[in-house]
Amino acid sequence: MKHTLYIYIIVLVGLLPVTEVIAQSVNNVADEVVWVVGDEAILKSDVEKQRVMGEKVQGNPYCIIPENIAIQKLFLHQAAIDSIEVTDAMVNQAVDSRLNEWVMMAGSKEKLEEYRNMTLSQLREEMFGQIKDMYTMSQMRKKLCENIKVTPAEVRQYFKDVPEDSLPLIPTMVEVQIIVYEPVIPQEEIDRVKAELRDYTERITSGKTSFATLARLYSQDPGSARQGGEMDYEGRSSWDPGFANVAFSLTDPSKVSKIAKSEYGYHIIQLIDKRGDKIKVRHILRKPEVDPVKLDECMQSLDSLAENIRQNKVTFEEAALYSSDDKDTRLNRGVMFNMKVDEAAGDYIRTSRFEMKDLPVEVARAVEGLKTGEISNPFTMVNKKGKDVCAIVKLKSRLKQHRASITEDFQAMKAVVMAKKQEELIQKWIKEKQRATYVRINPEWRNCEFQYPGWQVQ
Repeated sequence: MKHTLYIYIIVLVGLLPVTEVIAQSVNNVADEVVWVVGDEAILKSDVEKQRVMGEKVQGNPYCIIPENIAIQKLFLHQAAIDSIEVTDAMVNQAVDSRLNEWVMMAGSKEKLEEYRNMTLSQLREEMFGQIKDMYTMSQMRKKLCENIKVTPAEVRQYFKDVPEDSLPLIPTMVEVQIIVYEPVIPQEEIDRVKAELRDYTERITSGKTSFATLARLYSQDPGSARQGGEMDYEGRSSWDPGFANVAFSLTDPSKVSKIAKSEYGYHIIQLIDKRGDKIKVRHILRKPEVDPVKLDECMQSLDSLAENIRQNKVTFEEAALYSSDDKDTRLNRGVMFNMKVDEAAGDYIRTSRFEMKDLPVEVARAVEGLKTGEISNPFTMVNKKGKDVCAIVKLKSRLKQHRASITEDFQAMKAVVMAKKQEELIQKWIKEKQRATYVRINPEWRNCEFQYPGWQVQ
């Protein structure tokens, strides 16, 4: 369910406590079943909750919201028939992200709990089901549209008579090359981290505390720490090789693994369950801290390298290949790649073009003032492994905002045609599904101009 800021604005300016808003709109209303879709009921409280906490709708919310819920139930029913599955790990990650946003908006965890009149655990439980339904619907839509194809001829025909000022607007795109240096971690810092993990192991095996408790307190993996270190069932290829080798060697759930090294840091692992070629484990991650002196040395080295490149003593591409610590770009001449959703293919595509908003924040700042071919000054950033690193970037190309053309932006134009065909198929599917589904709407909720007027109301 999507949420907007308007209710928090009311709260934060002191006009009305959010608990009172919700109480007036939901808790003080006698509940009743207002729609039935198949064997699923839609309650008045469901509608009220979305009306108060959801995004604003254009029109009568007591018509639009229950119909949207009914459509959602059609998708979820079909997803159950087709055995569409969404992993708990994916849902938990989205829940954590949403809760973090809400905590920041409210000012603190305690204020959020006060505003919502719910504990963080209760909020998490409520959101889990909502987000899982949202992801399941998305997967169901993808399955329904998987056989749709778009030919180049269809794209040309669709845009043949479209006025130039109505063509899709392509935002500014850039291609960026990067060289990354990781500061050297002294052996004594590695030893300190390993000593911490050995201490945790001793406390677990002696029964002084549980693995899950220590994971919540000390693990530096934000995605699993809140779950007591638990990770979802995964195959060997899903994990870093160093982590996977240790995890898949475990056979006794009561034991704690030896220390495993991965690109993220150092771990101890405990087996929870095995299911075929997948296992479920919990872990504690600890990361060595970067010495500020080593970080300065790293920056100085990159500064010298950047100057050598500017003086043509070495090319950026050669320097990336032979000295960059970034495995993802080193063999690509330093070129960064972006994984974008290709609506036309219904999948991800790998492209070297980025919108500025899709670049890591630190990289975008460095690129902003560069001309094509220029190299930035060194800067620090946190990479996707969560490590502090130093980097320089080169602006390889910049394509300014423009109206789409077949020759330059075929994929973007193909995506527009694909989206239109997908929406037509989805609307046709909904109409067929609603005609075949039992629906009962309370008489006082029927006086509506529904988006899909074909509900077979009983």
